Amino acid sequence: MIRVSTYLNFDGRSEEAFEFYAKVFASKVEGVMRFREAPGMPPMSDDDQNKLVHVELTIFGGHRLMATDMLASMGQSVRVGNNTTICLEVDTTAEADRLYEALSEGGGEGSGMQQMFFGYWGSCLDRFGIRWMFNVAP
Repeated sequence: MIRVSTYLNFDGRSEEAFEFYAKVFASKVEGVMRFREAPGMPPMSDDDQNKLVHVELTIFGGHRLMATDMLASMGQSVRVGNNTTICLEVDTTAEADRLYEALSEGGGEGSGMQQMFFGYWGSCLDRFGIRWMFNVAP
């Protein structure tokens, strides 16, 4: 399925934010996964294990908001420039690779495309300072 979503990063407040957004948009929080439920996670504190690795809800016109909690224990921090990402969900790894290569040209902070437990994934900052994420579901 090809779709465009908005991905948000929070400093431990994803759950609180999405409960608020669900009320504002009369929507339902879905896809909740805590770090303790995600495969392959390194050892972490009980507090970090309870934070959200993923959450989503639908707003206007079927547009999906998705989010994660960034963890200081993993060297992550939320700042302007990494708090909002345009997420492109495409059907093939070839299309994801093409988009990653094109949008990362002249940009920075790229992860490279890689296989993750949830699919083929990568992210980059384009030359205009916009963060993009690419995902191909398994």
